[in-house]
Amino acid sequence: MTDDVAIEIRDLEVTFDVERGESNVVRNVDLDVYREETLGIVGESGSGKSMVALSLLDAIPEPGGASGEVIYHPENGDPVSVLDLDPEALRRFRWEQIAMVFQGAMTSFNPVMSIREHFRETLQDHGYDVPAGMERGTGILEQLYLDPDRVFESYPHELSGGMRQRALIALSLILEPEVLILDEPTAALDLLMQRSIINLLREIQATFELTLVFITHDLPLLTKIADRMAVMYAFDFVEIAGTQELLHHSGHPYTRALLSTTPDLTTPPEEIQTIEGTKPDPVEYISGCSYHPRCPMADEQCRATEPGLMDVRANHEASCHYHADVPDEITIRNRPRGVIDE
Repeated sequence: MTDDVAIEIRDLEVTFDVERGESNVVRNVDLDVYREETLGIVGESGSGKSMVALSLLDAIPEPGGASGEVIYHPENGDPVSVLDLDPEALRRFRWEQIAMVFQGAMTSFNPVMSIREHFRETLQDHGYDVPAGMERGTGILEQLYLDPDRVFESYPHELSGGMRQRALIALSLILEPEVLILDEPTAALDLLMQRSIINLLREIQATFELTLVFITHDLPLLTKIADRMAVMYAFDFVEIAGTQELLHHSGHPYTRALLSTTPDLTTPPEEIQTIEGTKPDPVEYISGCSYHPRCPMADEQCRATEPGLMDVRANHEASCHYHADVPDEITIRNRPRGVIDE
């Protein structure tokens, strides 16, 4: 990982017009993604993780829209304001500069096209040399421990879940992007295949000098690959830190609640923890700290004033008025083995 910023996000908002009013699913997000790091974005379902990812490609589906700034800094070339690109420039930007592996490889492939046709079509649509690109694709498949001949001639349904996911990762790399976004890439896979995919991602990151943005609700999985973690709650980031720093010195009550609710195979069902209360409604505005309705430390200041991200330690920020007191006030219960060792 370097200290160069690859993606700069400032004041990002994503809104949808719905019958009940304006649904704000990303709120005033600021975040830097560093070149060749693996940034993990974690949070409960519906927290806004995927919307942040789609914003990096200006791919928010209708009737939604993104505002603010998403600035991509290529390794060689001028900065790109992603949200200001015209349709043709945006079409070329996607896959060529930043590519995304969506959740569910089966639905990401056209079921009536062979894997070879997917690769050829992608190369043709972007004006790439097809023979050279297919040769590159062959090499990527081999690096992902797949038989190129078998995979290219197969249709999506003829491959196992793990093979489809690896084929999709290979397809996402065919145009040599610098940044790869992965949205719940292992959600439908068993534990052994999840571990295999994580190991493969480490290998291809080193080989292709990639910047990875890994999105998941699975916190233990993220600890196996992420250099830094950004914890999302109620459509904004509430804590950002290096992975080990966050695991051992978390300064936000929500982060510690997430860690407490992470079971392992030794946790009896009756001891599995939950976070009491409900998540905020994206249509309704909550004054003060968004977590205060569920937070055991909340007081009048929390209900009245939004804290914003504050420095906890070096390269560690948390959005909590009382971040210095959180470790003493909120104990992480049932610490999952292999995630936190203290």
